[in-house]
Amino acid sequence: MLPTRILAATLLLVACSSRSAPSEGSAAAAAVVGEPGTLPALDRFEAEIARFEASDRTSPPAPGGIVFVGSSSIRLWTSLASDFPALPVLNRGFGGSTLQEVNHYLPRVVLPYRPRMIVLYAGDNDIASGRAPQRVAEDYRAFVRLVRRSLPAARIVYISVKPSPSRWALNEQGRETNRLVRVITATDPLQTFVDVFSPMLGSNGRPRAELFVADSLHMTPTGYVVWRNRLTPIVR
Repeated sequence: MLPTRILAATLLLVACSSRSAPSEGSAAAAAVVGEPGTLPALDRFEAEIARFEASDRTSPPAPGGIVFVGSSSIRLWTSLASDFPALPVLNRGFGGSTLQEVNHYLPRVVLPYRPRMIVLYAGDNDIASGRAPQRVAEDYRAFVRLVRRSLPAARIVYISVKPSPSRWALNEQGRETNRLVRVITATDPLQTFVDVFSPMLGSNGRPRAELFVADSLHMTPTGYVVWRNRLTPIVR
């Protein structure tokens, strides 16, 4: 048997370690310790969400429309309404959001409008944060489940991860994410996968420079023309 003093010290060390370890479900704690594939705290865009809600109180959008939601590629789509004229489109892109964050805020930025269609662009920032394609695909499954609980008849359109020059080193992860999500959408007639990756590549197999602004991540108006053309047959 261990001497009493050594046994007591060992038990104290184990107890302290248990108290200090971050919980498995704590995204914030995981982000602090820098575990692979972790994401920022889910409430970092709370101010943007609150502005949406304040705007809705002043001018409530009509139900049954088409909600575009996701990261900054949606948020910066300033020509959205003119690109889809006569359609009740609503832009609810926020920050540089991840798919996890979209899921977190879904009850506040999508579900209250009871849209007939939801167009989603997310997963790009997840990959850049170290998230594996398989995990992004699971987060997409969670998105679908959340939508289906409240809106069983809503159509879901997933815009594929785009091939950004600044993230070209991650292009294989983007391709795999797109492949996995495409497989999921193929099982449901109310889901549609829209490939923007392929048409954003040039003849050399690399991202077309004219589609991106100086940061080589966000898109020029020409880039949004590519997206509009891919979505026009579907968004209606």
